[in-house]
Amino acid sequence: MTIEFADNAEEHRFEIWRDDVRAGFVTYRLHEPVITFVHTEVDPAYSGEGLGAKLATWALDSARERGLRVKPLCPFIASYIKRNPEYADLVA
Repeated sequence: MTIEFADNAEEHRFEIWRDDVRAGFVTYRLHEPVITFVHTEVDPAYSGEGLGAKLATWALDSARERGLRVKPLCPFIASYIKRNPEYADLVA
């Protein structure tokens, strides 16, 4: 199993790919220095594989690397930040 991530800037979403199939995404709005995470979706076929958490981690790490603040409108991302306080400093 291979996992890859991509920032699909044209579609305004971070994507997670499993074995060359897009398995999920996080849509965002970028108004620097803030990135607003709007919606997270993982294909039900991949339920239970932890892909949502991997995607959230990658999206938040990407925001940190870019020096962006995070506005977590997406309930999944907001919940992930609450469960992983090392990302709390990113919240705008």
